[in-house]
Amino acid sequence: MNVLMISGSPHAKGNTYTALHEMELVFEAEGVETEIVQIGNKDIRGCIACYSCMEKGKCAFDDIVNELAPKFEACDGLVIASPVYYASANATLIACLDRLFYSTRFDKTMKVGASVVAARRGGLSATFDELNKYFTICGMPVVSSQYWNSIHGRTPGEAAQDEEGLQTMRTLARNMTFLMKSIALGKEHYKLPEKEAAKRTNFIR
Repeated sequence: MNVLMISGSPHAKGNTYTALHEMELVFEAEGVETEIVQIGNKDIRGCIACYSCMEKGKCAFDDIVNELAPKFEACDGLVIASPVYYASANATLIACLDRLFYSTRFDKTMKVGASVVAARRGGLSATFDELNKYFTICGMPVVSSQYWNSIHGRTPGEAAQDEEGLQTMRTLARNMTFLMKSIALGKEHYKLPEKEAAKRTNFIR
């Protein structure tokens, strides 16, 4: 089992990292390999709907998004984490995820996903909902914890004082490990769910 963890924070050792590291310790104890990739300090532009990825199999902008693509395909679980900026995720992370999810054409069905958010005070639930939409659009089960997957802190490292937030992260990592292992067994015995041919509709005829 292995988990890819994408941090949308521009700060290498900020509160978003504190949350991910708490999960990382549990994964390590459970025998799950992890990799944290920090992208919040990268120069990542948004998708321009050029559809080049449909022909080339990768994004036209050759940056960290294309580096993440094979890691995403190979992982059993994906954690996406962000600080909260104006009641939403870091725009750099959103630009990355838009392109990463759209440009990768592999089947993401039953690849496990979890989102984590960090903030001083408010905007956590809105950001949590925003990030979970990436999973639900492509058949990825969303992992829950004992509370919404959030942690509080303003200055770097302050989240380490949020005992409930840290416990939420540990529970999330344990639940994610259980779900990944359960799905692996399910694939072995029952295979993936049958898929119908996609039907694309809109409201203009």
